[in-house]
Amino acid sequence: MAYFAAVLARTGAGWDVSETELDDVETLTDLTDLARETAEDDDTVLVFIEQEDAWFAVLRIDGEDDPRIFVSDAAAAARSSYGSVLTDELIEQDGEADFDDLDGLVAELDEDDEATDEADDTDEDDEPAGGRGAIPIGPIGDSELLSEFGLGRAALLELAGEGAAPGDALGEIAEALGCGEVLEAVR
Repeated sequence: MAYFAAVLARTGAGWDVSETELDDVETLTDLTDLARETAEDDDTVLVFIEQEDAWFAVLRIDGEDDPRIFVSDAAAAARSSYGSVLTDELIEQDGEADFDDLDGLVAELDEDDEATDEADDTDEDDEPAGGRGAIPIGPIGDSELLSEFGLGRAALLELAGEGAAPGDALGEIAEALGCGEVLEAVR
């Protein structure tokens, strides 16, 4: 499967864009370290990843902060090696967030008990898609990660919407950041 990956490092003069290879990337930590190597001081670094116009992802690293991730189509990305690195992390984070609200957990357990009583009459294969542990279809992650650069949540979600072309979306994101021509030169 063909991938395109670029690292955009914010500098005093704008954005420095370079194509990068993901051959040695096996974990999110590997990808984050690769991005941090290009940063000046603790400036923002973005990583754009696209796979054969099937999905795109943006990873944002600010200094030593945890990376922020947005993936245009979690189900499509999860079927690829680099995409699964990102989707696995996002799904794990969502799972941890579920346990932050103990009242919600208790209510969920009560609902599960009621559902178990009703499930005696239903087939186990009738579980809806998107159930616990399932990979969602469509965007996943931090849709606000580019807001301070002029690309808000609604615009990013529109670029990830059904029928949108991931390669074109990365170009539009780069245009909003002011580095569209530079990104196009490394494609």
